[in-house]
Amino acid sequence: MKVKIHRLFEYLLETVEAQPEAIVGFSLSESPKLGAFLEELDPELSLDWNNRDFRGLPELRDHVLRQAGLDGVLTPADVLITAGAAEANYLAVMQRLEPGDRIVVESPGWPQAEVLAKAIGAEIVRVNRREEDGWRMPLDRMREAVTPATKMIFVTNPNNPTGDVMDEATLRALVQIADGVGAWLLVDEVYAGLEWDGPRAPSVAGMYARGITTGSVSKALGLQGLRTGWLICPDPELVMDAVILRENSSEIMNIMGEVIAEVALRPERLAPAMEKARAEGQANLAQMNDWVAAQDGLSWVLPRAGLIGLGKLPNGLDSDAFATRLLEDPYRTFLLPGSAYHQPQHIRLGVGGGAGVNLGKGLSRVAQALKDWKDGAWS
Repeated sequence: MKVKIHRLFEYLLETVEAQPEAIVGFSLSESPKLGAFLEELDPELSLDWNNRDFRGLPELRDHVLRQAGLDGVLTPADVLITAGAAEANYLAVMQRLEPGDRIVVESPGWPQAEVLAKAIGAEIVRVNRREEDGWRMPLDRMREAVTPATKMIFVTNPNNPTGDVMDEATLRALVQIADGVGAWLLVDEVYAGLEWDGPRAPSVAGMYARGITTGSVSKALGLQGLRTGWLICPDPELVMDAVILRENSSEIMNIMGEVIAEVALRPERLAPAMEKARAEGQANLAQMNDWVAAQDGLSWVLPRAGLIGLGKLPNGLDSDAFATRLLEDPYRTFLLPGSAYHQPQHIRLGVGGGAGVNLGKGLSRVAQALKDWKDGAWS
């Protein structure tokens, strides 16, 4: 079947030419400049991939295991470098799901697995996180949803887009649920390392024989343009199946993306970069939290991790209508409607992007738009 467009991407396509003056909802840390890496790059570096490992640069795979807390637990053979976490998720889902298989996904959550599962013809079961529960993972509902017919469970940790975090005990319970029926447990960890009120949770690839961890340098490090991520799994057949599918799609990764990512993940560079990202993220979240509290009728659950959360709109205000109106004069501000996550009464609020997104200006304009709507100025 054909892969059909999801509301998240559809909205981005609809608004790509809007040229907003501010962005409220940026989902990654401020991106560094290429100049920050030039001293570490070899001008004689060949851009050919001959004589290199098809699974990715060995030194980069070492760094991936280290940052995930898996060095000494798994080996570089358990790591495949991919074109971002998106390709890693794609490879796992496409090689493990068949028509009629059952996949259990969280909602709200990253929609990619659901989009792919629909194209495959798999049965999709959503487990709903509830705002009144702080968006926590409902293990009781997950147990009810997972049956012997379940082939895969797909979740994000930290959760994208609510910012909730499953701790080790919750993850172990999820592993037990998956193991009870022999299901694959795929955990997207793109926001790992940006936890605000507790330690980073362990990676599922080190906890379960059918555990698949995916991640990238995109979010915390702001290196989305490198299109460099990874898949980690202790099952050699799964990793090889991913290699085979990638050979017939993107084939092999780009050498420059891997080389720069390797530099970025070196321990002496990663630690200060993460410290900077965490400091800026916490400061911006505090600003956002104060702003939300000051808006009549707007509320949210403060994210426990990551750079985005879901703001609940006043009753009667639809997120699509609100986001579309915000792009017009006099607001000229971009944000993502919650309909992209099956939450039509919410908007995605984010604090990433650095000074270039004009967050303060955007918040001021969103506040004005909320006031104008309440005062009937839109009618």
